[in-house]
Amino acid sequence: MKRVITTAAVFAAAVLLLSGCSGGSGGDSGSSGFEFWSFTGINQKADVEVYKKAHPDVPIKLTEVGSTTETAQALTAALAGGKVPDLVLIQGDDLPKFMQSPENFVDLATLGGDKMKGDYLDWVMKQSTTEDGKIVGIPTDVGGMAIAYRTDLFKAAGLPTDREQVSKLWPTWDAFTEVGKQYVQATGKPFLDNTPTSIFFQAVNQGTERYYDADRKLSYDKNPQVKAAFDLTLKVFAAGISGKQASFSTGWTAGMTKGDFAVVSAPAWMLGSIRTNAPGTAGKWDIATIPGGSGNWGGSYLAIPKRAKNPEAAWKYIAEMQSPAGQLANFLSKGNLPTTPSVYTDPQLVGRAEPFFSNAPIGKIYTQSVLNIKPFYIGPDDATVGSELLNTLTSVEQGKVDPANAWDTALTNVKNALRG
Repeated sequence: MKRVITTAAVFAAAVLLLSGCSGGSGGDSGSSGFEFWSFTGINQKADVEVYKKAHPDVPIKLTEVGSTTETAQALTAALAGGKVPDLVLIQGDDLPKFMQSPENFVDLATLGGDKMKGDYLDWVMKQSTTEDGKIVGIPTDVGGMAIAYRTDLFKAAGLPTDREQVSKLWPTWDAFTEVGKQYVQATGKPFLDNTPTSIFFQAVNQGTERYYDADRKLSYDKNPQVKAAFDLTLKVFAAGISGKQASFSTGWTAGMTKGDFAVVSAPAWMLGSIRTNAPGTAGKWDIATIPGGSGNWGGSYLAIPKRAKNPEAAWKYIAEMQSPAGQLANFLSKGNLPTTPSVYTDPQLVGRAEPFFSNAPIGKIYTQSVLNIKPFYIGPDDATVGSELLNTLTSVEQGKVDPANAWDTALTNVKNALRG
């Protein structure tokens, strides 16, 4: 997920890290410890604490740099000559631009990654492997998709509440929109949180190609699948079912608690955000299949910069925490969906029922979403293109862009961003 940030915020983060105030290896790292950069919002601290309990003699300095974009910007600045961390978490859509310069990172195949690569989903591992076999990153999770919905609000609107019945209500996004209209008519309240992330970001990721074509050339402005996802989003917005609350905003978190909307497109990792932001709604949520049946939103990779002072210590962390057993444990504790398909049939994963979400079998629901994915090429400008399209649709919801001009505005914004 891409969050809108200011240029000043990026610059401030980069300057801070380049100055060494919170970046670089050293200090209390020690010969067996390491410096770790992560982005915020995913509670990486919990993973570090798990590792430290098993290895109390290994000091780890965790720095949560900022958003995914801020973290990528800070890493770019550090790689250009600043102090680098020993380990860094890179969001999936940001990875391709770093893959253009694999020499900036340790080839993890030389540390044991060549023996582990078969443990992961092929299409996920392929994104962090160069054509000549160098491994830049090891995947930590994948963002299988589903719809989180409020059973109490559905009941009040006269809609079914059983997850299987609800899933059958919306085999397509058009059907989903019709359910939304019924809900609004019955309650007078918005149906979903917003259209940019809950509609566009899901639909555009369900195609066979996204912003690049089969020849790995930018094609966002010519790809009918991208235009269809964009137009779908405008159509859903025009239906009047959106709460216009941008994901992760203050209004979004407050609205989740107050019941200002009944539906959120929720990757596996977002379940933790719902639990944290709306603890008083426990037992009022359930999980249904996403329209279209599959999708992916998110997923990250751990990488070791070439100039890391303690690459061996960082690798030991990767090898243990991202092993199939490590990813299964992470799923059971935090809900992050493993990228290691060998655990998809594990009784602990298959049998995992989430009490907060009406005992929904989240292991079954999310793994099915991932197994049905048709992967597409993700290129170095994917993050920029996706952010600008998403931001334009957000501006539509905020009344700053006329829907009739939205596509042309979005294309202009993308081209300006790519030039900048």
